[in-house]
Amino acid sequence: MKHVAAPLLAFIVKLGGFGLLALGILDSSFLFAPLGNDILVVTMTARNHSVARMLYYSMMSTAGSVLGCLLVDLVFRRAGEKGLEKHLPPRRLDYVKRKVTQDAAWALVIASLAPPPFPFTPFIMATSALQYPRKKMLILTGAARMVRFTGLGVLALFFGKRILKWAESDVVQGLLVGLIVVCAVGSVVSVYGWIKRSRKAVSQPSGEKVGSGTAK
Repeated sequence: MKHVAAPLLAFIVKLGGFGLLALGILDSSFLFAPLGNDILVVTMTARNHSVARMLYYSMMSTAGSVLGCLLVDLVFRRAGEKGLEKHLPPRRLDYVKRKVTQDAAWALVIASLAPPPFPFTPFIMATSALQYPRKKMLILTGAARMVRFTGLGVLALFFGKRILKWAESDVVQGLLVGLIVVCAVGSVVSVYGWIKRSRKAVSQPSGEKVGSGTAK
């Protein structure tokens, strides 16, 4: 397994911050790459073992995530609530809408900090469709993502050697191969679903809006 995963990981790592930026954009918008940037930030920080580099990796990952959220916002702010219904199953739609209408700010922060399988993109879709202010949404998401990536980077600085040794094991390499396969399949399904549902989405925005606190 090691000879399969290592070259792929090395290629992404070689891209440096720009690889983190691109993956962040795709993962926060249309593709499926759970823990992708988390793993890369930890791996790249552990290898370089530099505070400056760690902050750079965290900022690039954060910037990519925010840009990805902006792409989602541009789609769903126009599609509105009716468009949102085309993209989320009823059970998840009800859960996300309830959390967003109760307190959109906290919903965004928690979604940005929590690891998979906690949904992230659906909360961005919902806050945009329900017309939560774009500037606030991007600031909250960016701040929370920066905290998340920086926290992981700090751990990598303290446990860098152990992390690298652990990452070279056959078990972890096998898990990475599995993750890559899952991400590839999930991304194909995700993109297909986006294209299919977007054709059916209603272009008129919804009249319902949410604020930064509890809905009235």
